[in-house]
Amino acid sequence: MNATAAPESAALNQAANPLLDFTDLPLFDAIRPEQVEPAVDSLLQAAATALEQVTADDFAPDWQAMAQVLDVATERLGRAWGAVSHLNSVADTPELRATYNAALPKVTEFWTRLGADERLYAKYKAMDPARLDAEQTQARRNALRGFVLGGAELQGEAKERFAAIQERQAELGQKFSENALDATDAWTYYASAEELDGVPADTLAATRAAAEAEGKAGHKLTLKLPCYLPLMQFGRNRSLREKLYRAYGTRASEQAEGDAVKFDNSAIIDELLALRQEEAELLGYPHFAAVSLVPKMAESAEQVVTFLRELAQKARPYAERDLADMRAFAAESLGLADPQAWDWPYIGEQLRQARYAYSEQDVKPYFTAPKVLEGLFKIVETLFEVQIRPDQAPVWHPSVKCFRLERAGQLIGQFYLDPGARAGKRGGAWMDDVRARWLRPDDARLQTPVAQLVCNFSEPVGDKPALLTHDDVITLFHEFGHGLHHLLTQVQEHDVSGISGVEWDAVELPSQFMENFCWEWDVLSGMTAHVETGEPLPRELFDKMLAAKNFQSGLQTLRQIEFSLFDMLLHSGGAADGDFMALLQRVRDEVALIQPPAYSRTAHTFSHIFAGGYAAGYYSYKWAEVLSADVYAAFEEAAQANGGSTLDVETGRRFRRELLEVGGSRPAMDSFKAFRGREPELDALLRHQGMAD
Repeated sequence: MNATAAPESAALNQAANPLLDFTDLPLFDAIRPEQVEPAVDSLLQAAATALEQVTADDFAPDWQAMAQVLDVATERLGRAWGAVSHLNSVADTPELRATYNAALPKVTEFWTRLGADERLYAKYKAMDPARLDAEQTQARRNALRGFVLGGAELQGEAKERFAAIQERQAELGQKFSENALDATDAWTYYASAEELDGVPADTLAATRAAAEAEGKAGHKLTLKLPCYLPLMQFGRNRSLREKLYRAYGTRASEQAEGDAVKFDNSAIIDELLALRQEEAELLGYPHFAAVSLVPKMAESAEQVVTFLRELAQKARPYAERDLADMRAFAAESLGLADPQAWDWPYIGEQLRQARYAYSEQDVKPYFTAPKVLEGLFKIVETLFEVQIRPDQAPVWHPSVKCFRLERAGQLIGQFYLDPGARAGKRGGAWMDDVRARWLRPDDARLQTPVAQLVCNFSEPVGDKPALLTHDDVITLFHEFGHGLHHLLTQVQEHDVSGISGVEWDAVELPSQFMENFCWEWDVLSGMTAHVETGEPLPRELFDKMLAAKNFQSGLQTLRQIEFSLFDMLLHSGGAADGDFMALLQRVRDEVALIQPPAYSRTAHTFSHIFAGGYAAGYYSYKWAEVLSADVYAAFEEAAQANGGSTLDVETGRRFRRELLEVGGSRPAMDSFKAFRGREPELDALLRHQGMAD
């Protein structure tokens, strides 16, 4: 599209291309692959023109004036490209993938150029701090830091090389993600009913329906988690478990079977690591971890490694007890004297049932998706003094719903919920922002925030609602916590509103905080209704759940530390010889009690650090667990003091005002201390996870 086209022509083009319509929510149902390139080219040209305008010598270094020109243009580019990226993750097609990959280098090049522009950097440095409010001051501080990390102080060949590195890393991260998705989608196995002895009825129904939809006999098995996990936990057929385990554990690697080896991510990982090291050295840092930690709460890679090793030391005795229990039970009750990697999920589930007379499958019929959602909304409405209402919006799949948050009848924000697993949808669960809260400089209108909450739960079968495991419920609460962080902000500067500008290792605080409510009887009992009878979850069954809550928490903690330590050492020189698999084995030798087979390739689908922005940041989950457990302890203390519920409105109001509403407008530690009155302590986390004697 020609940026100098007549206004009438531009209006016609905008009407024809939904990616150029910013009047309201994205027109997800109308976006077509062929519209991506012209929209992106148009928005890139407009943003480049805006950049030239604000960096001209005669343009004043004024925050508001620059925002009116540059921020408006770049925010539009970000929103349109965000919609394309989102569709690429949740509704992947060959056509969309092709046009996404064609546009990705151009978009990456622009953001890299913007972040390294010496003229723009000079404008920010020349701003008069006295004319900025507190939010703008924090946003400017972040921007100046971002310019340095973006290569704005580099010159000549170094600057050109830095830009090339950014573009190549974006390309490699996208390819890594594609390989992980394609490798997962490519594997299928049609099993007989006899092979699925012990598998839960709802999984049998879903896999049978999937086979029937293709005109096949038997049951269609896939590596999507709603299928894979129940088979590993409940399937009595050991050889089938081994088959699934091997397929899952070798995805996107050179160990994959047959034609699936074409999705091997090995070379991508090698190149990404080399590029990240080169980027760090160009910026004057010893390794990529040092770069990654500059905008985080943690001060150094050494500090993080020490934290992880100390936590591992505390967890290890509990993990050893967990493993000894499983070994004894496997030998005595299951006839498994030498358990293998594909046996442990099954052994763990059988032991849970034997010890607590409780299984995830016992509670699953009580967690129908509509009832869980109704209960979650009630908690949020009570605790944060908002109302959640159904809303209408264009969506990318029929199962997606849109909702609005209101307070006293006034719109606060909106969110989409995409709960189900399906082909062409990236695995896992995440929250993305569609747009941020912003007092727009172009028309003085207060733009409300919009979020996307994406999960991968089982889909409904027939006329029955979808059923969630308790782990699914926890995942839903987790992602909703991220959503609340984005939606409840009262900040008006978009660069520091919601989750924007929040230190990466504090971003998980609200999400992990919300998980705690999944273990409160007065909360949980109101969000259950048996799929057949409508009866709520019995108290006796909840008590069994609670008793089993910290079952194998020692082993689970060591597993998370294994991932976190591998990530941090990998990006701080731990694999200087380039052999990342050897480093992973050294980490396992140090931390893990259960060793996987030699063919296991978990690193090859570790999308968090190779395609998801968590490089040298995966420790954030454990770091933020300390913060979130300590925050939740304030609600426990309020309940104890008042003899009431943890849904304490006054404490919720303080949490909202001191942590959620301020977003990234001040350092996370300041927000934590404003709420808690002190620095965080480890005690609450150890107590919550049953690792405090």
